[in-house]
Amino acid sequence: MGRVVTKKLTMAQKRAKKARQQQYETVFINGKQLRIKRPPMVEGMTVDEFIMTNADPLWLHQNEMWELIPVEESSENMTASVRSPAESFDDDIPF
Repeated sequence: MGRVVTKKLTMAQKRAKKARQQQYETVFINGKQLRIKRPPMVEGMTVDEFIMTNADPLWLHQNEMWELIPVEESSENMTASVRSPAESFDDDIPF
């Protein structure tokens, strides 16, 4: 059996291969190998992860991302809303 001679890539082919690998990722879907575009990255994180970790509530509100705004409820507000009106009058009676 003879030796298999592999052809070396030229510099232009190497640059094109590197650019292609940076722009696309290879995945298997239904047993077939496909190249899909990579998601945009910011500092090594996806854009959604970056926004969730670094955005403040004001920026999220300005950009209409209300579902990402953290909701903080204090226990005092919750107990005050549970009280009946009769209980609040009991606190006001001086004798």
